[in-house]
Formats: sequence, C-alpha cells, structure tokens
Amino acid sequence: MLHTIRPEDHGPLGEPMAHAVSTCVHCGFCLAACPTYRELGQEMDTPRGRIVLMKQVLEGQLDWAAAQPHVDKCLGCLACEPACPSGVPYRDLLSPFRALAGSKFKRTPLERLRHWLAAQTIPYPARFRVAAFAGRIGKLFRGITPAALRPMLDLVPDDLPPAESWPHVTPAQGERRARVALLVSCAQQVLEPDINTATIEVLARNGVEVVVPPAQGCCGGLAWHTGDLRAAQKFARQNLAAFPADVDAILTNAAGCGSALHEYHLILRGTPDEARADAFRHRVMDVSVFLARLGLRTPLRESKMKVAYHDACHLANAQNVRSEPRDLLRKIPGLELCELTDAHLCCGSAGTYNIDQPDIAASLGEQKARAVLATGAEVVATGNIGCLTQLRVHLKKLGSTAHVRHTMQVLRDSLVTG
Repeated sequence: MLHTIRPEDHGPLGEPMAHAVSTCVHCGFCLAACPTYRELGQEMDTPRGRIVLMKQVLEGQLDWAAAQPHVDKCLGCLACEPACPSGVPYRDLLSPFRALAGSKFKRTPLERLRHWLAAQTIPYPARFRVAAFAGRIGKLFRGITPAALRPMLDLVPDDLPPAESWPHVTPAQGERRARVALLVSCAQQVLEPDINTATIEVLARNGVEVVVPPAQGCCGGLAWHTGDLRAAQKFARQNLAAFPADVDAILTNAAGCGSALHEYHLILRGTPDEARADAFRHRVMDVSVFLARLGLRTPLRESKMKVAYHDACHLANAQNVRSEPRDLLRKIPGLELCELTDAHLCCGSAGTYNIDQPDIAASLGEQKARAVLATGAEVVATGNIGCLTQLRVHLKKLGSTAHVRHTMQVLRDSLVTG
C-alpha cells in the first residue's frame, strides 16, 4: 500500500515538510557529506535515512519514539543540502518535525531538566552569565553530578571576559555610506562580547552607522532547533518589533543566529505575522556579506599571520556564505589564508549538540582541531560563537597555542590606526 503525508494533518508546517520529503529521490549523495554517518556508519543516521523515518512517522506508519533517537543525532549542519542534486530543503523538514515531536514524544526527566536549564539560561545573557559562574563552582562537584548533566559542566569556560555594552547608535566615521541594525547574539554577549565590539568598530571605520536595538532578544534558534516552537515564535515576534525599518540591512555576526532569522517565515508560518517575518528575513545579512559588497574603505596594515578559515555550517550551508569572509581576510596585506581538510564537516558544536550528544560532538571537535593543527596556522578564524568555543576547547586539549578569532576580530586588529 502506498502511503502519503497528509499536510493538513500536521498544521501549518505540514506542507513544507511534505514538500521536502517528496523532493528526496533517495540517491544517497548526502551520505558522504553527513558527519553523523561518518561517525556512526548507520543508514538511519543519514539525511536519507532520517527522511524515510520522518516520512513514516508523518504518515502514521511509525511511532515517534522509534524515529526520535536518530533525529536527535542530526546536527542540523545542513551539509546535505549543497550535496543534494535534487535540492531537498532538509531544513524545512528537520526543525518543523522536531517542533511537532515536542508534543508527541516524552523525554526522560533528566533530558527534560537539561533542556529546561539550557532554555532558561542561554537565551538570556544576564542569566547565562550567572549560570556560567555557578557552573565553574559545579565543576568541583562533577563526580556527584548526574551523568546527563555533566556535559553542561564540561562546556563552562574557565574564565569569562568582562561584560560589555554597546551604544544604541554608533555613528559612521567620515562620510556615512550605510546604516544598519546589528543583532548582538545572546550567548556571544557572555562568552565573547568583543566580537560585537570588533564588528561595530569595523563597520563604523568603514562609514557605516550601527544601530543596536535595545529591545532585541534571542534569535530563537536554540528553541527552534530543539523543538520548542512556542518559545521560538515568542523570540521571533520580539525581534520583528525591535528592529527598525529605516536601515539598509539587519546584520548578524553569529552564523546560527543569522540562519534562525532567515527561517522566521517558517517559525511564524500560519500566524498573522508570517508576511512580516518573510519580509524581515530578506533584510537579514551576515556582516561579512555586507562588508564584502560595500567594500572596505579603511586601510589594513600588513600582517605575516598564517590564518586557517573554518566554515561555520550555518554560514556556509544554511546561508551559502563561503567566499565573502575569505575575500575580506585576503585583503589584509601579507596574510596567508589556509584551507582545512574536510572543511565541509561540522565541528560538532551545533547549538546544544555538545550537551545532547557529547560523544559525537567531542569526536567531531577533535577532528576539526587536528585539521587546524595540520595547517600550521597561528590563528583560526570563523564566523560563529559556537564554533569558536568548540575549537578553543579541542585545540587546548591537543596542547595547541593557536588563537581562535572571529573574522571581524581579525579585521579589527588589522585596521590602520592614527
């Protein structure tokens, strides 16, 4: 008997999910690109395998609990999308399916606690900072902490940088060439606030006025990718209201955040805000793309650094941004830019993946760190706070002294002063 998905049975997200499933021809080109297939070697832990499982669940032929372990192991890195000759929009299936699963699949009490703790802290910088300090104390009692919660402690950095804040408006230096609004990223504000400081300085020095909307909130990506649709919609609506219309672009400097903003039309699908969300996402742009198009006006001083560039998955795969960060780095005179082996593979960070799948995340992190070491680079540049944190952890474990920096920090440090 031939079964088909009835989109109307699955609410507003049913149609994009059904379309994604119907587009897949099961050719298998995605297997070689999938990090979890390389790690686990199981068909059900590939994009093709997961599509089959999700299709069967949506058709009512398979229980949610049977598919969920394999869906949970998906990083959401979207490396399968550029590898797919049929153009399967895998992102239109994965996050909506997880959103539906939130009401269909009951997790263990410790899993629910872990997700609740992440949801109540990471999207809120003040809470996250307190939680990080508490986590440093918790490391002293790691041995008596439940195993399901230990990965959270392992991610707590040994030191936190001082908190920083940014003016509502930073004027352009010299003739104003553009006016933009910047999302400052909740986790980034705590773990590496200097990324925002560097971004604003590079923009201002190149004639861009930067607005930091004070009412902005979390991008909603954490909630969206873990199946909490209600929270994702709340954050999306908050940002739709917070960001001004009189700007040339809405800029992001964290790949995961940018990817989430680009999916607001899905998050708010079937609501009165869907049209606004669709218009909003078309104004969103990674800062590297904006600067590459605008052109750098301020001169950069010569550098003899050897820099490896790491493609953040939600920049390269989700937003198709690959050349722009490299082009900007190459504008630094004398800088040697290195490519990583297996550059398309995820570093294993992927939102809460370190917490939910610590063994796979650690293996991928070590592989990426070893790829960096193989280049002999003194600096590795990337465009996402999760990747930056993951690379630092695993390079340190391997005894490396390589510095991990955001592309905007590398550019800021090369600006000619005086």
